Parts: sequence; structure tokens; C-alpha cells
Amino acid sequence: MKTTLIRSTLCATAFAVAATGCADMNQTQRGTATGAGIGAGLGAILGASTGGGGSGRATRGAILGAAAGAVAGNVWSRHMEQQRQAMEQATRGTGVQVSQTADNRLKLDIPSDVSFDTNRSDIKPNFRPILDRFAQTLNENPATNVTIIGHTDNTGGDAINQPLSLDRAAHTRDYLTARGVNPARITVEGRAAREPVASNDDPAGRARNRRVEIYVSEPAQQG
Repeated sequence: MKTTLIRSTLCATAFAVAATGCADMNQTQRGTATGAGIGAGLGAILGASTGGGGSGRATRGAILGAAAGAVAGNVWSRHMEQQRQAMEQATRGTGVQVSQTADNRLKLDIPSDVSFDTNRSDIKPNFRPILDRFAQTLNENPATNVTIIGHTDNTGGDAINQPLSLDRAAHTRDYLTARGVNPARITVEGRAAREPVASNDDPAGRARNRRVEIYVSEPAQQG
């Protein structure tokens, strides 16, 4: 059992070091990865030291520990809960979905009828009050980071949809920074039509897929 314990601990530690050393990760991703690595290590140790099962128990412990650690990589503080409540109030009746994700991020799912017209990346007038309120909550909570992800439906092909999805995310970022949010806190991504939430076979489904997702996270303090 001692050999299994040492091997599991070393593997988990190596995972944590490798995960946190990735240069292309943003702060939120590094926090989640760190938590996952630490959780995996603790899970492996616990699994290997609680009776029979050997490496299988250690592996299961590492998997469960990694899942718990990923959540621990971000915190759901009182400020995060206040942001959620403020955005729920600001978006009530608009079709925007506000939720808490499994890894303790605040998620705003903004459909196309609120955010952008078809094949356009300029922000619609009814999206602006939502972003105004959102910018206010971000300025009130400077410890948080933001990831904005643009999506499209599958019409037009990736050569059109990839830059369009990125432009939508970038325009959203620019609107927020114009209202005082530090651009260093914001990461933008475009994922074209690669992550649909509905079928692209009908107009209603394509409309659901043309969306912007905004994630807010407060990384756990390290050390």
C-alpha cells in the first residue's frame, strides 16, 4: 500500500504542477486546474489509505478529489452571490439566463434576440442596459475575472462564423471597458458553431445557438 500511496501522490503532484504551469491558461483556468491537482492528490492519498482496493481505490479517490478540487479553485463568496442576485434582477424578463456553474462561476447566457442581430457583431440597444448593470457589478467586485465566449449557428461556415463569434465577444468586452472595467480582467473567445445548445435544423434552434456566454469567477487565494 505504501508504494501505491507514494505513486499516487507523485502523480497527483505532477498533475498539479503541470496544470498550473500552462502559459495559455487564464487566471480562472489556472485556479481551477490547481484545485483539481491538489484535490486529486488528496483523493489519491485518502483512497490508498482507507482499506482494500489498492490502486483502483486510489484512482477513484483521485478522480473524486479532482472534481472537488476544481470547484475549490474558485470561490462563491458573498460578493459573487450579490452579483448573481443583481444580474437576475437586471435581466428579469429579458430571456437572459443567470446561473451558478459547477466550478463556482457566475454564468450569463445571453440569447441572440437580446445581444446581436444575425451576421452582426454590433451590440443591440436592448443589450446595453444589461451590460451597463453588469459593468457596475464588476467595478464593485474588482477581484473577479471575466470570460466572454461568442457562439454562432452553423450557417455560413467556419471561415465566417469563427471571426464573427470572436467579434461578438470582443464588442461585449469593449462595451464593458468603456464603462470602467479593467480590460486585463477580461478574456474573450470565439467558438463559432462548435458548441450548439440546440439543433441547427430549424430557425428556432439556430437562434438559440447564436448567443454570448459570460462567465465571472473569483479565484481562490493561493498560498
